[in-house]
Amino acid sequence: MLGFLHAAGLAGDGENPAAVALTGGVSSDIWKVELRSGPVCVKRALPRLRVAQLWEAPVGRNRYEWRWMQAAARISPGSAPRILAHDESGLFAMEFLDSARHPLWKDELRAGRADSGFARQVGACLARIHAATANDVGFERQFATDAGFHAIRLEPYLLATATAHPDVGAQLRALAQRTAATRVALVHGDVSPKNILVGPHGPVFLDAECAWYGDPAFDLAFCLNHLLLKCCWVPSAQARFLECFDALAAAYLAHHAPQGLEARAASLLPGLLLARVDGKSPVEYLTEETQKARVRRVARALLASPPARLAEVRTAWQES
Repeated sequence: MLGFLHAAGLAGDGENPAAVALTGGVSSDIWKVELRSGPVCVKRALPRLRVAQLWEAPVGRNRYEWRWMQAAARISPGSAPRILAHDESGLFAMEFLDSARHPLWKDELRAGRADSGFARQVGACLARIHAATANDVGFERQFATDAGFHAIRLEPYLLATATAHPDVGAQLRALAQRTAATRVALVHGDVSPKNILVGPHGPVFLDAECAWYGDPAFDLAFCLNHLLLKCCWVPSAQARFLECFDALAAAYLAHHAPQGLEARAASLLPGLLLARVDGKSPVEYLTEETQKARVRRVARALLASPPARLAEVRTAWQES
C-alpha cells in the first residue's frame, strides 16, 4: 500500500504515514491513511469474502468500482467520493469523508431517524445515473462484468436461496436468469444504507464493487429491500421507513421509468427479501426467528404470485 501511495505521488519522499483499518465491510480491506496533505482512504478487494459460507469473487472488481465512482460523479456531482489514484493491482485511493459531516445512512436509520426527504434524494440520484447511462455502448463495454456480478450477486443471493427453498427455486432461478439477461444501464449493485452517506448536499454512494452494465431494476429493488428489512430491526420506526420506501420509489420512477422496469423491480424484491435471511449474505441484525419468519412468509407468498407494482410489495409487508 505504501508503494502504491508513493508511486501515485500521494505520499512524499520518505513519508511513512500511519494507517488505520476501517471496519464494516466483508469484501475488501480499507484503510484511513494520514498523509501530510490530509487523510485519504485506500481500498483493496479480497479474493474471499468474510462471511460464514465460502464466497469467492475476482479482485479485478476494484477497477470497476473506481470507474463507477468516476462516472457517477460526472453525471451527478458529489454523488461519489473523488478518486485520487488507482492501479491495476487492485488498489485505489479516494478522498476521506468525515463522518461528522457525512453520517452513514444505516446509522441514521438504526437511530430511527428516517428522513423521507433524503430517501427521495437517493431515488432521484440513482435514477439520474441510470438514465444517463441507458443504452450506452461505451458504458456497456467498460462494465462488461457479467461473471463478477454473477459471483457477487446472483449466485450468493438468488441461486443460493433457490437451493434453500426448492419449492420456490424455479421462481428464484428465473429471476436470476432474467436479471443476467437484461443489460440496459450502469448498475451499482450494492445500493444499501450501509453504502450511502448522508452528505450535506445529498447522498454519496460508496462500495460499487458490484458495478455492472445490466438491469437498473436491481439497484432499485436492492435499496427498497433494506428499507423493508429495517422495519424488523427498529419496529418503532416502521411507519417512517415505509414513508422512505414510498418516497424513494416515487422519486426514482418520476425520473426514470422505462417500460417494464417497475414490474422487474417489484417481482425481484421478494427474492432479495428472502435472500437476506437464507442466502449466503444474511443481514446481521435479523437474529430472532420471528423476524425471519415474517420475511419468509411475505417473500414466499410474493414469489408464488409475483407483483407488478412496488406498492403491492409495500402493502403486503405492512399487512404482515
